[in-house]
Amino acid sequence: MTEINWHPVPLKVAILKILERRQGVILDDELMRIIKREVGDFSDTEFNKALMQLETRGRIHVWRITKTKRRIQLITKDDVFLGVEED
Repeated sequence: MTEINWHPVPLKVAILKILERRQGVILDDELMRIIKREVGDFSDTEFNKALMQLETRGRIHVWRITKTKRRIQLITKDDVFLGVEED
């Protein structure tokens, strides 16, 4: 049977709050450490799903820096990101 982890603070909300405290930019491994300390344990799948949902909703932008590192940035009203084929 699959075990379901319940978090009192939704992962997406925790990510946004941490980004706001960090002036809108953080690396993914540092973000994971902070969330695990403040919210509790979660899987990589849950973390990646939350990032993808926030990115598709236009709340954050994720850049791949290296094969294993990502830069996560909070999108503000002044930020403009082009979608695929919008250049």
